[in-house]
Amino acid sequence: MSRILIVEDEPRIVSFLAKGLQANGFSTTHAPDATQAINLALGGDFDLMILDLGLPDKDGMVLL
Repeated sequence: MSRILIVEDEPRIVSFLAKGLQANGFSTTHAPDATQAINLALGGDFDLMILDLGLPDKDGMVLL
């Protein structure tokens, strides 16, 4: 099963993405800001990251 990290601060968008991805057999994890995303990305084994560029603590391009 592919693991996807969703980095998004809007709960409705996260819910929409996670629901669709999980319905298609993907495992999802959510980070609401860049700080948590960095910690998860470095400690996890993710196949893909869906990244919002407008995060509350850092610009998504900085995280990228």
